Amino acid sequence: MKLLKPIYKLYEWYILKDLKKEKMPRHVAIIMDGNRRYSRLQGSKDPIQGHKRGIKTLEKVLDWCIDLGIEIVTVYAFSTENFKRPKREVEGLMRLFEENFKKVAKTEKIHKNRVKIKAVGNLDLLPENVKEAIRIAEKATEEYDDRILNIAIGYDGRLEIVEATRKIAQMVKEGKLDPEDIDEETINDNLYTAGLEDPHLIIRTSGEERLSGFLLWQSSYSELYFCDSLWPEFRKVDFLRALRSYQERERRFGT
Repeated sequence: MKLLKPIYKLYEWYILKDLKKEKMPRHVAIIMDGNRRYSRLQGSKDPIQGHKRGIKTLEKVLDWCIDLGIEIVTVYAFSTENFKRPKREVEGLMRLFEENFKKVAKTEKIHKNRVKIKAVGNLDLLPENVKEAIRIAEKATEEYDDRILNIAIGYDGRLEIVEATRKIAQMVKEGKLDPEDIDEETINDNLYTAGLEDPHLIIRTSGEERLSGFLLWQSSYSELYFCDSLWPEFRKVDFLRALRSYQERERRFGT
C-alpha cells in the first residue's frame, strides 16, 4: 500500500487541478457506511474499532472540505434503526459520541475555522450524557457561521417528516396557522434541519446504493454518488472523484 501512495498523490493532483472552485458544492452530505464491515475484515469481533477508525476519516474529510471551500457538511452518524443493534455496540457508540462531542468543543481547528457544530435528529432518544455533550459542542460553536458540521444522530427521514407534520397540525389546531398557508417552506421550517440549505451532493460509501432514510425531504434535487470504499478506508482521491462527478453533471430541477 505504501508503494501506491505516490501514485495516489499524483492522481489527487490530477483530479484537483480540473476541479472548478465556482462549481464546488456548497453543501455535501455523507452516509458514512461500512464501519462494522471494516472491523470484520480486520479480524476484529468488536465493531467499535471500525467506528473509531471512521471518526478519524471524518476528521480528514472535514479538513478536505475546509481546504476546498465546502461550507456545509452533514454526516449520517446514527439512525433510529441503529438502536436495534446489540446493546454492547450501542453503548460503545454512545460513549464515542459523548467523548467526541466534548472533544470537538475544544478542538483548535474547529475554532480556527469557525465551524458551527449542530446535531440533527430526535435527540430525546439519546442518553442524557450524550445530550449534555451535544449541548457543550453546540454552545462552544454557536457564534460561528463560516462553516457548519451537522451530525445526524437519532435520525430518520420518515420520522423527521412525521414530527414536522405533527408540529404543523398542532399549530393549525391552536389557530396559529391557516391550512391554506401550508407550503414547502412551512415543512422546511419544522424539520430537524430547519434553516439549512439542502445538500447539493450526497455521498454514500461501502457500495450500497440507497439513502436509508437520510434527508428524504431535503434530497429531492441532490446529486447522488456511490463509492465502493468502506468509510474507514475512504481516501481523498475517493472524495475528489465524487466532486469531479458532481461537477461533470448538468443539474436538472423537475422531471
